[in-house]
Amino acid sequence: MTDKMIPFADIVTPHLNMEEDLVAVFRSALRTGKFIGGSEVEEFEVEFAQYCGAKYCAAVGSGTDALRFALIAAGVRPGETAVTVPNTFMATAEAISQAGAAVDFVDIDERTYNMDAEALKVYLESKCAVDNVSGRPVNKATGSVVSAVIPVHLYGQMADMDPIMELAQKYRLTVVEDACQAHGAEYFSKREGRWMKAGSIGHAAAFSFYPAKNLGAFGEGGAVTTGSQDIARRVKMLRDHGQSRKYYHEIEGYNGRLDAIQAGILRIKLRRLTEWNALRQEAAASYGQLLRDINAVSIPYEPEWSRCVHHLYVIRVKDREGLRQHLSDNSIDTGLHYPVPLHLQDAYVHSGFKKNDFPMSEKAAEEILSLPMYPGLTMSQQQRVADAIRQYVSRI
Repeated sequence: MTDKMIPFADIVTPHLNMEEDLVAVFRSALRTGKFIGGSEVEEFEVEFAQYCGAKYCAAVGSGTDALRFALIAAGVRPGETAVTVPNTFMATAEAISQAGAAVDFVDIDERTYNMDAEALKVYLESKCAVDNVSGRPVNKATGSVVSAVIPVHLYGQMADMDPIMELAQKYRLTVVEDACQAHGAEYFSKREGRWMKAGSIGHAAAFSFYPAKNLGAFGEGGAVTTGSQDIARRVKMLRDHGQSRKYYHEIEGYNGRLDAIQAGILRIKLRRLTEWNALRQEAAASYGQLLRDINAVSIPYEPEWSRCVHHLYVIRVKDREGLRQHLSDNSIDTGLHYPVPLHLQDAYVHSGFKKNDFPMSEKAAEEILSLPMYPGLTMSQQQRVADAIRQYVSRI
């Protein structure tokens, strides 16, 4: 094989292009000894909140911390139930469990792969009864109060938030956006009459800064955005052993802080995020043109109310494994996001979920394939990917 490998993602080149600025962050920490907290973290919180159109931001140690802390800070209590989708990374459900709540699922919209608001409506109307005192839904099978919903903005595209927020208002549900793959994604809210960014619609939102994200740190990192000063304050206590000030612990907490070096790196990279997202959008448009006439391949669907930032570019094809192997044979790296829906994972066997409970999620899991996607992806590389796909499907 003579063709140079097309990587699934390139997290090296962008960093080399701003190496001196990034190294300066380390030098500053080295010379000041300010490794935990301090101005770098505080300034990043202000800047990221502004970027997302949120009032407050609390930086934490990972995206999983962000989800868990957001749920706890927003008032989700042990014994309650939080609803999300099976087509997501494990951290979404883990965070619910780690907050002490039970996990339940509703299926996805087959076109967007995000939460189907109609499925959520059916769940609340048919599987729940409304408690006369609290006004909240109670799961008929378990007797657990359903207190929260976590829509996942998957692959860089936001869920259809207006109907979800309407249901949340009707049933007094807390909404925590899982925006871990959606830094800068936008949604046109008819309720608000304007475009709104991920992290600015729900009661709180969680972001991950894992290195491969659209905005990635040099290790783990995360943040919670919110319009609630109380939620932000509680997240900041949860991340730091429940302290409101040093050695004064109002609640039990965790060690979930974002360190100053990561915050400084994220501040540098945040200045480039809009540009990088635009390059991803251009690459997605190019893929769309190159692949649109291949009938065996389903390309991503982007509704008119969405401005996707394409953290991933996910196609669907019947013979996913065969195509993946063919692309690998042609020096093209790919990913699977995600091959097993959460309700069928061994970790949730005890919950009683079974095959065919969520058919849209299960169908997607069998057919999805993530193609190379990153800001520096070239047209010639994309042409190679498209040619290889066309070559394979012509045989089947």
